[in-house]
Amino acid sequence: MNITFSLGGSSVSTCTATICGVAHTVLYIINNILVPMLFAVAFIVFLYGVADAYIFSKGDAGKVAEGHKLILWGLIAFAVMISLWGLVNVVSNTFGLSGYYAPDLPTSY
Repeated sequence: MNITFSLGGSSVSTCTATICGVAHTVLYIINNILVPMLFAVAFIVFLYGVADAYIFSKGDAGKVAEGHKLILWGLIAFAVMISLWGLVNVVSNTFGLSGYYAPDLPTSY
């Protein structure tokens, strides 16, 4: 069921029982649950790598190298997640699945 209504000259379409509703649900899960959780895990790995390489290694070359690898993987995870998050948002905006738009601001005469 597709319902369209107008807010200040711009039309907003809501869909609940179609593939559009499923797409909104998937995008909500990706953008509001999955991505923040993955960013948190990448940040924890990055911080663990910093702590392991510089704080707890006590100058051991092997531990420093392992900590550098964790730091590198944490940074790579950040770059990949930002890229994928951007790609998901570009695709959702291209197909009009970006959700609700803010209403127009009131005008003063």
